[in-house]
Amino acid sequence: MRRIASLRSLALGLIAAPLLAFAPGALASPGDPRAEIRPQRPSLVALPMPPRPMPPIPQAAPAVTRAVAGPVGLSCVPYARQVSGIQIRGNAREWWQAAAGRYARGQRPEAGAVLAFPPSGRMRLGHVAVVSRVINPRLIEIDHSNWRGPGIRPRQAMRGVRVQDVSENNDWTRVRVQTGWTSNAFGRVFPTHGFIYNRPPASMMAEGGPARR
Repeated sequence: MRRIASLRSLALGLIAAPLLAFAPGALASPGDPRAEIRPQRPSLVALPMPPRPMPPIPQAAPAVTRAVAGPVGLSCVPYARQVSGIQIRGNAREWWQAAAGRYARGQRPEAGAVLAFPPSGRMRLGHVAVVSRVINPRLIEIDHSNWRGPGIRPRQAMRGVRVQDVSENNDWTRVRVQTGWTSNAFGRVFPTHGFIYNRPPASMMAEGGPARR
């Protein structure tokens, strides 16, 4: 029996030895260098956050093209007469004088008034256009026909065309007209007479003066 107990002790010792080899300091006595060895916990390393994507830079809106095409086949005079209701005959260069005593005239734009252009450059017969909207004291929109420009066919009507006043006194005697279909591009300076209103001249304070509201 003693021999069997010795064999059991020897067997247990052989099994425990490898386990103690993997546990440094487990059975070390105080002062043994193995007593200072401790298992190390892994440290957490803060990873840098990925950069946030930059929001897209808003792009400038394209220039607004307000002008729209109308019927083809009318020159400026019959078109202005049809749209404004002002019944004046003859070429556009004759409208300002023909309106004297018949229609009110003035230097202030109003919706429905006719802007009269005298002859200038290649525009030998003058031009007439109808005011469709007053944007501010220096900018209006007109409807007209048979105006030369890029992409415009002869005798083509256009609506919503912008016109700038560039006169010194803001009396609309010198203007620049939108070129083609782009609302922020303007052509050369044109002289004008002023505006003809579809009402009798008695509604004016003085011939050629500002129109009453």
